[in-house]
Amino acid sequence: MSKDPNGSGTMQSLDRAIRVLDIVAEGDGVSLTHISRRAGLSPSTVHRILATLEQHDLLQQERDRGHWLIGVRTFQIGNAFLRNRKVSEVARPFMRDLMEATGETVSLAIEDDNSAVFIAQLECHSPVRTFHRPGSRVAMHASAVGKALLASQDTRAVRRYLEHAGLPKFTDKTMVDPAAFERELLITRQRGWSLDDEERIIGMRCVGAAIQNEHCEALAAVSISGPTARMTPDRISEWGAMVKRCAAAITLAIGGGGCVGDIADDTRILSGAGGKI
Repeated sequence: MSKDPNGSGTMQSLDRAIRVLDIVAEGDGVSLTHISRRAGLSPSTVHRILATLEQHDLLQQERDRGHWLIGVRTFQIGNAFLRNRKVSEVARPFMRDLMEATGETVSLAIEDDNSAVFIAQLECHSPVRTFHRPGSRVAMHASAVGKALLASQDTRAVRRYLEHAGLPKFTDKTMVDPAAFERELLITRQRGWSLDDEERIIGMRCVGAAIQNEHCEALAAVSISGPTARMTPDRISEWGAMVKRCAAAITLAIGGGGCVGDIADDTRILSGAGGKI
């Protein structure tokens, strides 16, 4: 995006809209005239920007004075940032314990626009390891974090995902049959953790589990990933149980309630309080 205060370049309209949002956010109701003067834009240009932002619920106009305020959608976006920041901060000590216990990379991801987006990662010390840059996206159906998030949703939501995103093939092990994929999600729900068995990258496996909010909705997912030479079949169940306990601990730590059952009584998960995964 252009940093030119005059908004030059191919993203001029977006630059101007963001500038208007910033000005409105500074005050407790501001007038069009004030915005125009602060932004260095003509009143007619500001009016068009305000109307567009209002149409998308990013701004709203007071009925009495006609001043402009931040809209409900902007509030929701800000809340999403705070939630993600909170969960990544709270999750970090639990993720570190899990990384040290398994010797493998531990990642944290959220769902956005039919993709799993990584927001935090603790890399293991091995020279052969997985790496997901924060902000990178992976297909939900071919990742442990994505499967964990999808398994927390009802059948209708899963089928909407399948309609929009499909099941593109990445390797010979990628699940491309919708019925088989739904059965896989059922298994994931029953055991409490998901598995990516070389479904996105040959030679790499991953197990994951969902972190839930106070409404028992999946807020994020945590995962352990590594090469198949170390993540052998006999270790998968053990590490699946460990990532499940880690997700339950994070759920409790962020105030999730009623979602983790008797796992809440397992003091082994309270790594953030000095225990171990």
